[in-house]
Amino acid sequence: MKTIGLIGSGHIGSQLARLAVAHGYDVVVSNSRGPQTLQDLVAELESSPGTGTARAGTPAEAGAAGDVVVVTIPLKNIASVPAEPLAGKIVIDTNNYYPQRDGHIPVLDNEASTTAELLQDLLATSQVVKAFNNIYSADLTTKGTPEGSPGRRALPIAGDSAAAKETVASLMSQFGFDPVDAGALSEGWRFQRDTPAYGPTFDVDQLRDALSRAKRYAEMD
Repeated sequence: MKTIGLIGSGHIGSQLARLAVAHGYDVVVSNSRGPQTLQDLVAELESSPGTGTARAGTPAEAGAAGDVVVVTIPLKNIASVPAEPLAGKIVIDTNNYYPQRDGHIPVLDNEASTTAELLQDLLATSQVVKAFNNIYSADLTTKGTPEGSPGRRALPIAGDSAAAKETVASLMSQFGFDPVDAGALSEGWRFQRDTPAYGPTFDVDQLRDALSRAKRYAEMD
């Protein structure tokens, strides 16, 4: 893996781009407004101490260029994700469901599905992995520590492909966090909004405990 494509370059996307360049990856960033709106971010990334390169493109171009592609856009816009460039690729889903922003989505309201499963349905030939959605964006570039550091922060991942999860877990560790496998993609609800694992800083054992204590929205008081 050499190139990471980012469909979405907001709070989480821009932070992951910074981490990627710092760790020697080339990145192609994109958003819904066009490459010309990303020149300041590209200039910043290109001037960073990392050895990776950066350029802006359209979502389709970012998807085509990435060996791994990050979808990090408001959930209400996931139907705009171009499926063809992502065929056969690992796709990291950072999305969260906020009804006040995204509007009500019945299969999420009744918990018949999860955010990542919605994306997987749209990208039938991709391997979607849920990751990087339960951490404040500013923490991505400030809270990571080297592997083996005492109390290293842990982050969960979920997915149906063991190989895809292994790739994302390796990337997560490079970026400074211990990965914790939360299970299949359908288990991604365990670290969604309002669950114990959403937001706080936990090490591996604490995160596993938080995931085990997660309740469905219908079960919450």
